[in-house]
Formats: sequence, C-alpha cells, structure tokens
Amino acid sequence: MTAVARALPAADDVPSLFRAFADETRLRILNLLLDGELCVCDLCAILGQSQPKISRHLAYLRSAGLVVARDAGRWKFYSIPRGRAPLERRLLECVRGCLREIDPLAADLAALAKRKRPRC
Repeated sequence: MTAVARALPAADDVPSLFRAFADETRLRILNLLLDGELCVCDLCAILGQSQPKISRHLAYLRSAGLVVARDAGRWKFYSIPRGRAPLERRLLECVRGCLREIDPLAADLAALAKRKRPRC
C-alpha cells in the first residue's frame, strides 16, 4: 500500500486520526514538518526530547498516515505526504493557521529557523 493510499482514512480510522493530533509531542512534530522534511536528530534537538521518544511518536504518526519516512544512510527524514484526505488537510490547516500561535509551537518554529544546515 502506498503512502497516499494510507493517507485516505476510512471512517473507522477517524478516532486514530484525532488521537494522533491529541498528543502535544505529536502536534509539535506535525507543526515542524509543515515547514518541510526534517530528520529525527533535528526533531530531537528542537523539541528537547530523546530519540526513542521522538521515534515512538513518529511511528504513531506514520501508522496514522500523517507522515512518511525517507532513508538516507543512517538517518531517516520525515515529511507530510501529499494527497491528504479532506479531514486531514483541514486539521493540518488548523495547525498551520491558528495553533502556531500557541507558545510551544511558536517557540519550536523559532528554534527551527535558528538551526542551520548541515543537520545530523
């Protein structure tokens, strides 16, 4: 099954989708990924969380079809796939539009802007 096919949730997957958005760490990850692809090390540094914790949340987001991973050597890079279902698009638009005003999410974006390449 492709990432795009997984991205179109069935009606019974809607609770899983909302659970994915209900956790602060996952919401912060999605907020950062809305600005583009990031590796796990970037997410760990910006969020101040351990690699196992970030990876666990990324796995949850992957299973919900909200993020996809790309391998590059020993690193994995995560992004939000295209071809989102209407509900997912609207929820992500809410994150991008109004939730970015919340202090932790705004601070994460400021930290992301300060990070310089090369990362990892």
